[in-house]
Amino acid sequence: MTVEKKSMGMSDSLPIAIGMRGGGVCLAINILINTPPPSRKAYAPPLERGVFIKLLLLFLITVTAACTQKKDQPVTVLPYFNTPDFTPTWPDKNTYDFQKMHVIPAFSFTDQYGKAVSNETVENKIYIADFFFTRCGSICPIMTDNMNKVAAAFMNDPNVAILSHSVTPELDNVDILKQYAAEKHITNPNWHLLTGDKQQVYTLARQGYFADNEIGYNKDVTQFLHTENFILVDRKGHIRGVYNGTVPFEVESLIRHIKILEKEL
Repeated sequence: MTVEKKSMGMSDSLPIAIGMRGGGVCLAINILINTPPPSRKAYAPPLERGVFIKLLLLFLITVTAACTQKKDQPVTVLPYFNTPDFTPTWPDKNTYDFQKMHVIPAFSFTDQYGKAVSNETVENKIYIADFFFTRCGSICPIMTDNMNKVAAAFMNDPNVAILSHSVTPELDNVDILKQYAAEKHITNPNWHLLTGDKQQVYTLARQGYFADNEIGYNKDVTQFLHTENFILVDRKGHIRGVYNGTVPFEVESLIRHIKILEKEL
């Protein structure tokens, strides 16, 4: 199976400035600090040498301070994702821009119990959305196993739900989904395996959850959709996190980030 969109991924530390790319910078600084300077003959004239040394020292002081900071600084505030390229933003909630933030549109599907599930079902709840199909033999079983870890962590929490949408709803009817749930040991009552109108599934996936690349944003229902992303949605219907559902440490971060949202006012 070809995965149409690569997850941006969300680790549990902030990769700002130094984090993800800083290893090489810090290593270079250590080399510079610990390497003896060349002989005076390598420098000329003295005035330029003095300016260069001052600039180098200023650079080393600035970046070394970043290198010595705690690398695993925990996430305390989650960003908002407002566009298909998943660019994180931290808008001020008291501004007009925040009022225009992207919100998951209304939807209505049927779950493995034959019950109707809509945006009203998850109103004022935190939930995770993903996309799968029961006949998938590649990444779907891994995603389901990892989602089971999330479900177990919030088994007795009615404020957290999981919506797993079938991308082949014409094949995955209620009976098939119920059988799949039994085979995969899906027991959390707030985990809904969803089937319904295929056009609605694909439109919601691409335009609601951005579960496709930008080129595929306007693809039609005939162009197959599948993604490894787990998408975290807050109580107001805003996208707050995107995680690769096949990667264990990203799933662990998802669990921690859900707990952060539970404390958010």
